[in-house]
Amino acid sequence: MSPGSFFLLLLLLLLLSILGAPGLGDPGPLEDVVIDRYYIPKICLREAQMGDFIRYHYNGTFKDGTKFDSSYDRGATVAGVVGVGRLITGMDRGLQGMCVNERRHLIVPPHLGYGSIGVAGLIPPDATLYFDVVMLDIWNKKDKLQITTLARPLHCNRTVESSDFVRYHYNGTLLDGTPFDSSYSKNSTYDTYVGTGWLIKGMDQGLLGMCAGEKRSIIIPPFLAYGEKGYGSAIPPQASLVFSVLLVDFHNPKDGVSLEHLEVPEPCRRRTASGDFVRYHYNGTLMDGTLFDSSYSRNHTYNTYIGKGYIIPGMDQGLQGVCVGERRRVVVPPHLAYGENGAGNKIPGSAVLIFDVHIIDFHNPEDPVEMETLYRPEGCNLTTRHRDFIRYHYNCSLLDGTKLFSSHDYEKPQEVTLGTDKVIEGLNRGLLDMCAGERRVLIVPPHLGHGESGARGVPGSAVLRFEVELISMEEGVPEGYLFIWHGEPPAGLYEQMDLNKDGEIPAEEFSTFIKTQVAEGKGRLMPSSDPDKVIADMFRNQDRNQDGRITPEELKLKSDEDQEKIHEEL
Repeated sequence: MSPGSFFLLLLLLLLLSILGAPGLGDPGPLEDVVIDRYYIPKICLREAQMGDFIRYHYNGTFKDGTKFDSSYDRGATVAGVVGVGRLITGMDRGLQGMCVNERRHLIVPPHLGYGSIGVAGLIPPDATLYFDVVMLDIWNKKDKLQITTLARPLHCNRTVESSDFVRYHYNGTLLDGTPFDSSYSKNSTYDTYVGTGWLIKGMDQGLLGMCAGEKRSIIIPPFLAYGEKGYGSAIPPQASLVFSVLLVDFHNPKDGVSLEHLEVPEPCRRRTASGDFVRYHYNGTLMDGTLFDSSYSRNHTYNTYIGKGYIIPGMDQGLQGVCVGERRRVVVPPHLAYGENGAGNKIPGSAVLIFDVHIIDFHNPEDPVEMETLYRPEGCNLTTRHRDFIRYHYNCSLLDGTKLFSSHDYEKPQEVTLGTDKVIEGLNRGLLDMCAGERRVLIVPPHLGHGESGARGVPGSAVLRFEVELISMEEGVPEGYLFIWHGEPPAGLYEQMDLNKDGEIPAEEFSTFIKTQVAEGKGRLMPSSDPDKVIADMFRNQDRNQDGRITPEELKLKSDEDQEKIHEEL
């Protein structure tokens, strides 16, 4: 009201008092109800109309302020139908057009109240009645459920249907905003089936069509809620209910595992099957996005057999048929996960679990070494065999491409005698039957690699990929031998080896003799990058008493030594 209007109103009141007209506090013989809307809410979604059901509180007084009735004193709101003659006429008129939470002062003249009769012992005849009213609820039998979507996820692949099991949070209030219940205060979702009669009808209907993560406001009229009886002391009879709902997740007892293939590498030469051992990374979340576990946070893959019951059934199924390098989303319903009890304090009961997995590698305990020949020279007649000495280059990586080791990082190729346990068994097998210049790719399962424990820089149970190139090879000698003759050993071996004929063979004479035999093609040393060390080992074996010279009694051929051991055993 502007200052000018307020001033004019004061002048009018003064004029009326001078002329002897009754003031507002003394209405005199009123023709109709006097309505003072002293509080009107900013938002008024609905006004009470004739035939609407309403709930309200009031205080009733006479002109002098004497109270004759109060719903507050009875501790119960008044519920009824407005505009159909069930109330005194003045109240019927005064309540129409009210909004929920609106407050009004009503002055009801006697002919619109209890008239010349009054109410014995309570309201005298011809009494003017003063009511202070607050409207709490308005509804109509023709009302339907009111659903307002407050937030909805961008991606919604599935919505709630009848017979689904839902988990949701809610705040429940009366229409005037009075709270009556909240799942948040219990720090637990409300979990139940939809469409099976476990919920009030309005909530059963209001949850249909929701997505996980969606927020809704659901206004439920009393006949779809608790009706005439109400519920306990928190929900009065004939109360409309307002629920603010957040759907956390849902599933159906008939659901199986749901798979989403996020990334499938090409080509995929092999897919997992029951009995395989899989190494994978994962993020595990609830349906609302809450992270409950992650292998990445531990900086270690999760390693397990599939199809043997070592993991939850849903993951056992969800990891079937994956490729190395594949990224897959596995949605697991609770009956294939941790069920009604959940797990720990991070996975609630009846929770749907979502696993985003990345397959690092997999193998089967029966797997051999896989070999792929990239290049093999033409006319290859000589190939590597057990005990051969070879030089080769290699690159070693995990199946996800992580580089581990490379001979190219060093000045020389790798050198090894095959079959001497100097390299892992899978690599040893992969280097057999190769030609000089040949290139291969080897896939080595962990039981032929570094096993469950791994090695420095190699994770446990890791499948290894080798790119190998054979540079050169030298024919080896049988196990236990450092030197072999190409034919029969010379007659009088000791005398020929004693170059200066002094009756003893020092290291220098021994070395000179052996090198001469090799040079003349009469025998060969065990292949090595250090022949002198091999000869020194031979000399040390023959110098039984380690006095620096070999006597006739000490010199023995390896074949003779082996024969003596046989006789001793016999």
